[in-house]
Amino acid sequence: MRALQLQRLEGPEGLSLVDLPEPEADDQVLIDVAAAGVSFPDLLLTRGLYQMKPPLPFVPGVEVAGVVRKAPAGAAVKAGDRVMAFIMFGGFAEVAKAPPEMCFRIPERWSMEAAAGMVMNYHTAHFALHRRGRLQKGETVVIHGAAGGVGTATIQVARGAGARVLAVVSDERKAEVARRAGAQEVLLSTGDWVQQVREKTEGRGADVVMDPVGGDIFDRSLKCLAPEGRLLVVGFTSGRIPEVTVNRLLLRNIDVVGVAWGAFLMHDPAVTRTIAKELAALADQGIVEPLVGPVYPLEQGAQALKDLEQRRATGKVVLRVRPG
Repeated sequence: MRALQLQRLEGPEGLSLVDLPEPEADDQVLIDVAAAGVSFPDLLLTRGLYQMKPPLPFVPGVEVAGVVRKAPAGAAVKAGDRVMAFIMFGGFAEVAKAPPEMCFRIPERWSMEAAAGMVMNYHTAHFALHRRGRLQKGETVVIHGAAGGVGTATIQVARGAGARVLAVVSDERKAEVARRAGAQEVLLSTGDWVQQVREKTEGRGADVVMDPVGGDIFDRSLKCLAPEGRLLVVGFTSGRIPEVTVNRLLLRNIDVVGVAWGAFLMHDPAVTRTIAKELAALADQGIVEPLVGPVYPLEQGAQALKDLEQRRATGKVVLRVRPG
C-alpha cells in the first residue's frame, strides 16, 4: 500500500511516500482509507514535539474516513460501512486500522473529505465546551483560531448548545469562513478584540473562551472573562506556552481549564459514546457540518502540513488518499 512515512524528525520535509505492507486487523477495524484529516498533532509529531514520541520510521495521521474491509465480532460497524475513525498513527496510508469504539458511521450526505475532519475536531470541541467548560444555553463563547478545523467545529458545537458565538480570526478571508461555520459575530485579532468582547457583552465579558493558540492570545483572553468565566486551554499553536499568576484567578473568580480529549479517553473511554450520540443528533439537525478546506493528494502531504503550520489554510485540511 502507498503511505506517507516519517523517516526523519525534520518537520514535513521528513515525510516520504513509500510502499508498505498492509496492517493486520488483529482485533481492530480494518479500513480502506479514502481521506485522511491533517491536524496539528501530526505536525508536532513530524518535529518530535508531541507528548507521544513513536520510534522512527512511522506513518502519521490521526483521523481517517473510508470503507470498512473487516471488523471484529461485536463491533458497531461491519464490512462495507462508510466510517470515520480516530487512530493514533497510520492514517496517511491506503489502509489503516482503528479501535472499534473509535469508528463511527458517516452521515449519508457527507463526503469522505468532510468525514475525515469530524472525529478529533468535533469530539474535542464537545468535550471542551460541555465536559470541561460547563457551557450553558445563552452564554457567550469566544473562539480563537475560529477559521481552522477545531475552530469551525467549536463554532457549530457552541451554536448547537444555544450559545452566542464571537469568533476571533486574523483577517477578512478567515472571517468569512467563521461566518459560514455559524458564528454570529466575528472579531479581528489585529484589532482590540478584548475591548470589543466587553462592548458586545455590555461590559460583562465572555463566559467561555476556547483557546487553541496560547501565547499572547491566552494572556489577553484572561482580561475578557466574565465573573466565573472559563478559559479553555486546548493547545499552543503560537508556540509559546503561557503562564498565569494565580492571584488573578482568585480575585476575579475565573477558571483556567485544561482540555485534553485524547488523554481523557484513557481515563473514561465511555465518554466517547455520549459525545458521539450528541454530535450525531446535531448532524441530523444540520447544525454540525464539517467545513472542508484545502484537499491535497496523498503525495502532497508535506505541503498540507506546511500550509497548516504557516496558518494559510482555513477549514479542515484533508488528504485525498483514493476516490470514495
